[in-house]
Amino acid sequence: MKPRERVLAAINHREPDHLPMDIGGTDVTGINVRAYRRLLEHLGQTSIPDPPILDMVQQLAEPSEEFLRFFGAHCRAVYPSPPATWKLQLHGDETHDWFIDEWGITWRKPRSGGLYFDLARHPLAGASLEKISAYPWPDPEDPARQAGIVETARRIHSEGEYAVILSGLTGGGPMEVSAWIAGFENFYIAVGRNPDLADALLDRALEAKLRFWQAVLPEAGPYVDIISESEDLGTQNSLMISPRAFQRHIKPRLRQLFDGIKEAAPHVKILLHSDGAIVPILPDLIEIGVDILNPVQPECVDHAWIKATYGDRLSFSGGLGVQSVLPFGTPDEVREHVRATIATLGEGGGLIVGPSHVIERDVPMENILAMLEAIDEYGKY
Repeated sequence: MKPRERVLAAINHREPDHLPMDIGGTDVTGINVRAYRRLLEHLGQTSIPDPPILDMVQQLAEPSEEFLRFFGAHCRAVYPSPPATWKLQLHGDETHDWFIDEWGITWRKPRSGGLYFDLARHPLAGASLEKISAYPWPDPEDPARQAGIVETARRIHSEGEYAVILSGLTGGGPMEVSAWIAGFENFYIAVGRNPDLADALLDRALEAKLRFWQAVLPEAGPYVDIISESEDLGTQNSLMISPRAFQRHIKPRLRQLFDGIKEAAPHVKILLHSDGAIVPILPDLIEIGVDILNPVQPECVDHAWIKATYGDRLSFSGGLGVQSVLPFGTPDEVREHVRATIATLGEGGGLIVGPSHVIERDVPMENILAMLEAIDEYGKY
């Protein structure tokens, strides 16, 4: 079977000849640029140039086709381009580098020892309903944003080798965008004390994301297999908001978003990335149209339980612990972790195996290679 055929079989709950694997298919299943460079050096590939940075905040590498083939990646990513009205401009002072993204949010990274860009300024902190309404939100229908999407997706699809994953606007889902643009504390207080304000933020974020999909999917949809959306709803041990608040504020808007996607491209599967402990709302996510759940963190959910309880209604993406075994285990422990994950989540199909988030710079190179070898060995059905 070709990689795309394996992916389609797995996400339709059938067993392919070999388990599909994803790295680099989305901006939450990739590899940190420092880890990328170290791996190339470890393999003696010192002549390969440094990769472009795909996501400045995460310091995420944009992997080359050669790199993806080496990994055995079964998916290929397609991303929107920046709008014509915004261009990444890095600034710096004595202590930090910083930039303002297209939402108007400021991110900064310490020059000494800094690894990532962190939130530094929220443009709608303390804003009124009037300011939220008047704020210049990004234009999701900017033609520059769609440049190359159809052509790239059509090319990958016509070659027939790999599954096509199309990602949406940067910035996560409606709740993440609202918390980033208003500030986490301000947004969560608004959910509890000023729901009209929270809803105004959520509605503007939803509008931007939905309009993007409505603009791009009529042409690109026929060439896409999976749509990737993100909405981080969990902490390490619990939901970020109560199930009741999720059902009141977030669920209806995610339903609108997913309904809009499926209306424009009925055949696609929706992959939702949501970190953390989100077990209480899994029935809600299934109800509103999530087909594939990522990343199924082993540190936050029991794999055997989630497979037994929801494996007939959800497929899974990820599963390999980037907080635990991959960075801190031995190569033998990594191999066993891969074997157990495949045996549990992959039974009967339903799994695209891979890291449960970005492979970070602290993962030993030997562990990355052990992971690849174990996927190859234990992924045969």
